[in-house]
Amino acid sequence: MENTTTYLQSIGKLIQETRLARNMTQAELAIALNTSQSAINRIENGGQNISVDMLSRIGEVLSSEIVRLNKEGKTNFVVNGGKKLHGSIEVKTSKNAAVGLLCAALLNKGKTTLRRVARIEEVNRIIEVLESIGVKCKWLPNNDLELTPPRKLKLDQMDVQAAERTRTVIMFLGPLMHQYANFSIPFAGGCSLGTRTVEPHMTGLAPFGLSVEATSTRYEATMHKQQVKKDIVLVERGDTVTENVIMAAALYDGEVTIRNASPNYMVQDVCFFLQKLGVKIEGIGTTVLKIHGVTQIDKNIEYYPSEDPIEAMSFIAAAVVTGSELTVTRAPIEFLELELAVLEGMGLSCTISDEYPARNGKSRLVDITIKHSELVAPKDKLHAMPFPGINMDNLPFMGLIACAAEGRTLVHDWSYENRAIYFTELSKLNAKIDMIDPHRVYITGPTRWKPADITAPAALRPSVVILLAMLAAPGKSTLRDIYSINRGYEDLANRLNSLGADIETTWN
Repeated sequence: MENTTTYLQSIGKLIQETRLARNMTQAELAIALNTSQSAINRIENGGQNISVDMLSRIGEVLSSEIVRLNKEGKTNFVVNGGKKLHGSIEVKTSKNAAVGLLCAALLNKGKTTLRRVARIEEVNRIIEVLESIGVKCKWLPNNDLELTPPRKLKLDQMDVQAAERTRTVIMFLGPLMHQYANFSIPFAGGCSLGTRTVEPHMTGLAPFGLSVEATSTRYEATMHKQQVKKDIVLVERGDTVTENVIMAAALYDGEVTIRNASPNYMVQDVCFFLQKLGVKIEGIGTTVLKIHGVTQIDKNIEYYPSEDPIEAMSFIAAAVVTGSELTVTRAPIEFLELELAVLEGMGLSCTISDEYPARNGKSRLVDITIKHSELVAPKDKLHAMPFPGINMDNLPFMGLIACAAEGRTLVHDWSYENRAIYFTELSKLNAKIDMIDPHRVYITGPTRWKPADITAPAALRPSVVILLAMLAAPGKSTLRDIYSINRGYEDLANRLNSLGADIETTWN
């Protein structure tokens, strides 16, 4: 605690000195950061924890490297668990929608402004890639992001290190293939969840004339434009595969029908965005999309990504596992209905408000109040399916909730090679987890949680699941190296603290 206090005082002094050197008042810095002057005063006096996101934002406003974290350092969460949560929390915009929209913005020669973008590490990595190829990326107040492309991208100058840290770079293929005859992108990275084949992407893009050769480090793409002669049937109903083919169809001079398309939330957001750019799309929200492409897109546009159903599910799980009553506002109900129905079958009590529209005018939002409930294990196994089934990314949170339920639950995570293994990390917190194979575990509850010291897995959702379990464990737990959480959640520790959690951020 003493080291953390010293660190906060030192960084606060550096922020103050840099602010004064820029002739900026505390009030002016507060306005630029969309926060209060009192918060700035606490930061400068070393009296407030500073998230990675806030450090980055301060660095941008003050144009100074001095307040940015050393990239070689590790960020940890120290959790004093066993506390009830209370109040309400607003769901932020979707991480997966944001990354798809950043790729789709490459289709547009005009200025794209995305409103209320999630300021997370995954978004930061893509911005680094975009900036390296010549796209001007500017953060505005309220987490709005302005993208201005050059007339010609500098693809040979792509930031390879940033590109290799995100799987999203594979979605550059669809937007770029009609604009450049030859280009290459680095191999896709991201979470450590086993091998994620890119073959469905190649199969879906080949009808347009794209061929891709994999070298030891890169994908070498060559485009020979050709007529799409028949419907494109996706061999995998994947979200990023569907987005990639949609983006390819957007700049195709003609009509393309995509079958076995994912109708998931991030796909819908990309479709709504492209509609605003003039691309005609029929069948949004279904598995059959008919797209009437255009030969060029050059339009100044603003778009609001919709809210994140996975973040909403995270807070629902936080309430359940800590036995708390909590209201989750601005939750996209279309992508949570089945999960809530399954949980209600397990005994969950909740109330749901009337629906209201998201800022994009399309998505349906509700406020969900979770009440303290006595849960029992479901009669059937918990497993995910492509939408409208239980979302693949929500399954880890359903498994966590099963830890609080009386009885034994079978969780089957068939879509990832290794992710079910991460459930065994919960045994360190006293959960009873029996592994059957790399895809299936039995979870027996209810769990009497105990604190533990755990290094976060190199995977987003399993890391958050461990953090939420630590909230339920009375005593002091430590979750080390939480970069994977910052990949997908903005300022998560402080937001949970606002609900009554006690999470301290430390660095080493």
